[in-house]
Amino acid sequence: MIERNPKKYRPCVGVMLINDEGKVFVGKRIDNKEGDWWQMPQGGVDKGEDLVAAAIRELGEETGATDDHIEIIASLDDELFYDLPPELHGKLWGGKYVGQRQTWFLARFTGEDGDIDLEAHSPPEFCEWKWVDAELLPELIVPFKRDVYQTIVDGFRSRI
Repeated sequence: MIERNPKKYRPCVGVMLINDEGKVFVGKRIDNKEGDWWQMPQGGVDKGEDLVAAAIRELGEETGATDDHIEIIASLDDELFYDLPPELHGKLWGGKYVGQRQTWFLARFTGEDGDIDLEAHSPPEFCEWKWVDAELLPELIVPFKRDVYQTIVDGFRSRI
């Protein structure tokens, strides 16, 4: 196991949002110019912010889904870490972090597809969205996050 200094990793939450069919929400990032990569909603935790509250806030900002549209089902027991690739070092988050440490939640979407609003927050982070099978997630995400996504799928598989 790799020893990591948590202070070097941006605190973050992520949400695997599933619909009634067990499909997972993914969005295509607006700022991704290098490929056809899709990701689940995720984002930074504000200082002192409760992790569940951060997950609900991030989900609302990125998908428009409010707490009326979701039910938190579970969370992974451990934080998941990923390192930025060398070409991104010093370019994100003011150069303060070498990667992210993420707490992941599983949530059920109880709304309708029409409740998804990618422009709920300005500026929007996603330009497109879709529902996909959970097993496809690792191949849809940027390569440096694939191990994290596989761990998420493995960790929530029995609850999807």
